[in-house]
Amino acid sequence: MALNLTVKVHPVVLFQIVDAYERRNADSHRVIGTLLGTAEKGVVEVTNCFCVPHKEYDDQVEAELNYAMDLYDLNHRVNAQENIVGWWATGTEVTTHSSVIHEYYARECNNPVHLTLDTTLADSTRMGIKAYVCVQLGVPNGKQGCMFTPTKVQITCYEPEVVGLQLCAKTQLQPQVPVTGVGKPGGGVEPMMDLAQIAEASSKLTSMLDQVLAYVDNVLSGKQPPDNQVGRALLDMVHSVPKMTSEQFDEMFNSNVKDLLMVVALSQLIKTQLQLNEKLTLLTTL
Repeated sequence: MALNLTVKVHPVVLFQIVDAYERRNADSHRVIGTLLGTAEKGVVEVTNCFCVPHKEYDDQVEAELNYAMDLYDLNHRVNAQENIVGWWATGTEVTTHSSVIHEYYARECNNPVHLTLDTTLADSTRMGIKAYVCVQLGVPNGKQGCMFTPTKVQITCYEPEVVGLQLCAKTQLQPQVPVTGVGKPGGGVEPMMDLAQIAEASSKLTSMLDQVLAYVDNVLSGKQPPDNQVGRALLDMVHSVPKMTSEQFDEMFNSNVKDLLMVVALSQLIKTQLQLNEKLTLLTTL
């Protein structure tokens, strides 16, 4: 196992781990489960996971392995591209039982990774995420052992996941009121229309551009020391912008806006038609 391995975790995995931790039994101190995804060229991408019921004692650990394999088989029928890549556990430390559990996953896949997630938020308001690989230790024909070595871990997102995360982030600003069963639950946020999303994204983009321009001005004037990493990122951003005149950009933008307005108008017409059809059907039945 190469020590320069990178583990990329998708947000849905974190949500599932937190959900499993919240639903745990009262006598369970931590929760474990299986990581699903792909492994290729030094990168392990974790796209899914599920919980494995288990019990830990001072001298042993018991896990429902048959349940885990049945659940993996069902998931493999739905998404054949997701394979077992390792296992996860809640908490901040690697316990004495971790090596025993890791041995099982070493039989299910090559070089499994171990992911730990701090769900208690005891030290800060951010969940600590760590990834480990198991390195074999020992001498030939002698006593063998293993050591969990930390490796790089990143949070990565698909474009639809980014939209969902942005919508979830807005709920932090909403007042939390008890759910009374009448009306909408407190703290909920409904998805916006397409045009509203474009307006919000444009406003956010303008704010970010103002921050970039302020940073460049401060660097040029000597008020702020330059950062090579930021400079390379700005250079890549400038090169990614397609070369076109303002007239060509206006034409392309107006064309896309007209198409969007047409889709919105057609969707509203279809919605109205369905509502009329539902009312007419109800009248004929009466």
